[in-house]
Amino acid sequence: MRSSLRLLASVSRSQPSKLKKPAISLDHFIQRQRVLSLWREIVRALNKIPKSSTRDELRSYARSGFERHRNVTDLQHIRYLVSTGKAEFETMKRYIDEQIAS
Repeated sequence: MRSSLRLLASVSRSQPSKLKKPAISLDHFIQRQRVLSLWREIVRALNKIPKSSTRDELRSYARSGFERHRNVTDLQHIRYLVSTGKAEFETMKRYIDEQIAS
């Protein structure tokens, strides 16, 4: 019986698990956290707007931008996208603040 367990253990070790995701570098991990942080910041700001078509359109616009660049892996390109995303968000945030004030 022990030999069958050893055989099973050796087979399971030799075949990679389909559930495990490939490991990412520390730099990729940090950039991923920055992207997620930007997304959360955008969603929180949009939730301050009363439910309307404007709110839905802004959320859709932001989501499409994130989805469009979902598979980018180049760190410099990710950094560029995060910085331009933050700049766009600042512009959008001014619009949101105007919507809330009125």
